[in-house]
Amino acid sequence: MERRNVTLSLPKDILRRVKIIAVNRDMSVSGLMTEALIELVRREDAYSQARDRHVSMLERAGDLGTQGNLSLVREDLHERRG
Repeated sequence: MERRNVTLSLPKDILRRVKIIAVNRDMSVSGLMTEALIELVRREDAYSQARDRHVSMLERAGDLGTQGNLSLVREDLHERRG
């Protein structure tokens, strides 16, 4: 995998904490950031794939027999009975 350098500007207190986390994991800050960003991309891809699967399922869903017409109106559904 080809790599590219990036410049990252972080608040001083966050950078200090990131360095501590990296040391505790026996990693470099660069390695820690790479791992975190790979996980972020993985989650985004998984979400996108799940969304696409669900949209596809909705598009293939069977007819519920309404022909697109609803016999109820919102006000009737939310009418308060006392």
